[in-house]
Amino acid sequence: MAKAKLRILYGEGDSEVLAAQAAALEKAGHIVLPAEGRKAVTEALAKNSFDLVVLGATLTRNDRHHLPYMVKKASSETSVLVMHADGSRHPYVDACTDTGASLESVLNRIESMKIAGMTPKAASAAAGR
Repeated sequence: MAKAKLRILYGEGDSEVLAAQAAALEKAGHIVLPAEGRKAVTEALAKNSFDLVVLGATLTRNDRHHLPYMVKKASSETSVLVMHADGSRHPYVDACTDTGASLESVLNRIESMKIAGMTPKAASAAAGR
């Protein structure tokens, strides 16, 4: 079975990191909407729905703490992955990666998450079948 494409909102504070990492997530087979900074992330959440929101390490610590609340407020079904954080203590973070984790480990973490868009039933429903 082919893995499902996820609709990912990817937020970073640094435009160069954002461009490089978003391209790598797309190369892995996902549909990625890049957002630079907290305001861009919240605007994207208001306009679109996503399977996963990835909050990158170049966002401020405050943004990586506050934005998971905004994600869940927009849609409780959306999963949240925070990079460079200890999300185990945050009630709205579904997964996190350690400081300095490689993109490969981030992709592996995404694949290990239980995301609605990754299940065949949910993927079929989203496709209108």
